[in-house]
Amino acid sequence: MNDDNVQCSTLSYKDQVLDIINNLKLKSKTDNSILKSRFLAEVLTYEQRKNHTKKYYNIFRFIVTTGSILLPAVLSLGQMDPAKLPKNFDNISYWCSWTISLAVTASNGFLQLFSLDKNYFEYAITTEQLKTEGWQYFQLSGKYEDYENHEEGYRPFCKSIENIKRKQVEKEYSGKGEVKKKKEFDLKKELAAMIPQEHLGNLGNYVNNQGLNNQGLNNQGLNNQGLQQQDGLMNRGLQGLQGGLQGGLQQGLQKGSNKDQMMSMFKNLAPEEFKEIGQAIGNVRELQDMSSSQNDSIRDEVQKIKNDLNQKLNDSVETVETVEVVVDTAKEKANNLTKVEEGITPK
Repeated sequence: MNDDNVQCSTLSYKDQVLDIINNLKLKSKTDNSILKSRFLAEVLTYEQRKNHTKKYYNIFRFIVTTGSILLPAVLSLGQMDPAKLPKNFDNISYWCSWTISLAVTASNGFLQLFSLDKNYFEYAITTEQLKTEGWQYFQLSGKYEDYENHEEGYRPFCKSIENIKRKQVEKEYSGKGEVKKKKEFDLKKELAAMIPQEHLGNLGNYVNNQGLNNQGLNNQGLNNQGLQQQDGLMNRGLQGLQGGLQGGLQQGLQKGSNKDQMMSMFKNLAPEEFKEIGQAIGNVRELQDMSSSQNDSIRDEVQKIKNDLNQKLNDSVETVETVEVVVDTAKEKANNLTKVEEGITPK
């Protein structure tokens, strides 16, 4: 019994795991080969890196620690009575101190230059993470305890291994060669992930018939360019409305029109602008209704346009109210001027 325990403890990780991988019941032998080529090879590679880095890390750390202890001891010996010291002790202590200081400084410099301490810890952590992930998969324990067999947990296991590998690569080469590709939204793929397979066929036909696929969304202007066009339409309508209000105010004051006549004139001066604003409002509401089935970026863009539209409409209402006040004031002044001309003193 003791001999078996000793023999098991001396087996390498490869010897312990290789037979287990060969005996796993997966879909095909290719999956077993992938586990050996990708999982087992990565574990052995990082374990080799860990041991290689550990050797130099321990050597340099030993030199730094030992030299830091010996250097003060050697320097303290020079404070003794020269008569009790050996001959040429000054030269000996000088060169010993110089050698120890140089060794300590060089060793510490190599540790920092090659990041031996950081690499050793990262390789050790990655190796243990891979080993732990592998044993959980082989035993169907931990995150794999809900799977009936190894075949069901094969893909999640491969994904976990790739995530561990990717995180280690990002640590080694942090800030170098990072390319962030924007994920393209695919409506059918997102629906397939949320809806049962038996209902997916009918839903796919409905999506195509209603024009809710990617091509249909582009045709209906539910993309960034379409949203920008609707925003431009709204801005042009508001600018035309503001110009019409200013022109109507000037003409009304010159002609001495009353309030009702001036407001009617404003509406007649800018009918197209009101129409464009109404069209923009309808388009934004339609975009908001359609965006409920789209990704977060489209919903955020529609909400932003709606907020801008509400703000600009509020500003327009305030402008109209200001115009009404100005019209009332102008009308009162006109009445006062008329009374003055007729010889009636205003109150």
